[in-house]
Amino acid sequence: MYLIGLTGGIASGKSTVAKRFAEHGAVVIDADQLARDAVAPGTDALAHVIEVFGDEVVNDDGSLNRAALGSIVFGNPAALKLLNQIVHPAVRALSARAIDAAEKANPHVVVVYDVPLLVEASVGHPFDLIVVVHADAETRVRRMVDLRGMAESDARSRIAAQAGDDERLAVADAVIDSTGSLPATLTQVDRLWNRKLRSHHDAVAAVVPTPSDSSVGGAP
Repeated sequence: MYLIGLTGGIASGKSTVAKRFAEHGAVVIDADQLARDAVAPGTDALAHVIEVFGDEVVNDDGSLNRAALGSIVFGNPAALKLLNQIVHPAVRALSARAIDAAEKANPHVVVVYDVPLLVEASVGHPFDLIVVVHADAETRVRRMVDLRGMAESDARSRIAAQAGDDERLAVADAVIDSTGSLPATLTQVDRLWNRKLRSHHDAVAAVVPTPSDSSVGGAP
């Protein structure tokens, strides 16, 4: 297995990069989806969230009221820390299970773990490669305003709530610069995929004997 950790700030284009990896044949595991699964009705994590933050964070059908929970933790570092202490371990357990299942299905699989909070959450998986999708803050603000209809103040608050660019870039083994056009971004992904996938296959070939390496049934 070759395990890639993929991260990037909000509106950096990380989802586009993840989709391109999937088109190349990678198994993409989405940490955001795992975070939703971690607090699904009936989970221990959801019960703990309700215990800490109160019944107002649960809907009538037993699901998490994300808007209500967000109103409590957004802009409140202490409350956010409490929430993360509940959710992050549950997500780590789910991600470990998903990665293990992918490897069991295909020992030579390339897995891309798409995790926005790779730096903040101290994910801890033994990544072979960490890829950071990078665009400067002003570019990301413009995208959130123009493409998502978000107020500029909200966009800047979302960026400020995440790890800074320097923190993400410090852990990067490879950087995809997404400030340019979509084709330019995808070309970078293609080049990285081809280079790293070839390296992975070479490593596999080095430990798997070829017929010419074996003396069984062959000439001395």
